[in-house]
Amino acid sequence: MIYLKEANVENAEKEYQFLKDTPASENGFENRYCDFSYEDFKNLALPEIIKFSKGIDLRKGHVPQTLYFLWDGDNIVGLFKIRHYLTESLKNGAGHIGYGINKKYRGEGYATKGLALAIEKAKGIIKENEIYMSVDIDNAASLKVQLKNAAYIHHSDENEHYTRIKI
Repeated sequence: MIYLKEANVENAEKEYQFLKDTPASENGFENRYCDFSYEDFKNLALPEIIKFSKGIDLRKGHVPQTLYFLWDGDNIVGLFKIRHYLTESLKNGAGHIGYGINKKYRGEGYATKGLALAIEKAKGIIKENEIYMSVDIDNAASLKVQLKNAAYIHHSDENEHYTRIKI
């Protein structure tokens, strides 16, 4: 069974391992936790992640963001970030939803299924009438995932396609 589960203390070991195995930056997906030790992840990063999802102690210029891990049974296969609202830089950048799938699970439909689940979660979180996303111009697979989930290309520049999904 494939499902999204919010970052939590009970699954800290598996969440840590997923983030440890995910590059710091790949295809526009940023992972600031890949170099943390398990102790630092559990005692510093994870409490911060949970607080940020509630809008507590946000850094200047940041918005509340909830991290949802994509599970298939007992394995984490991906991560979806939902930003609760947009700043100007997010409107013209990363948007509401960012995601990454572990390399060994790519090409198996997890991104498409996970994005569909994330869109449903986002509908209950965001206030805008469209979900904003972006994708690196050379990441055709991720663009295809977004288009399969009813996205349309709003505009593009030399680096990114900026997509929207009406909700």
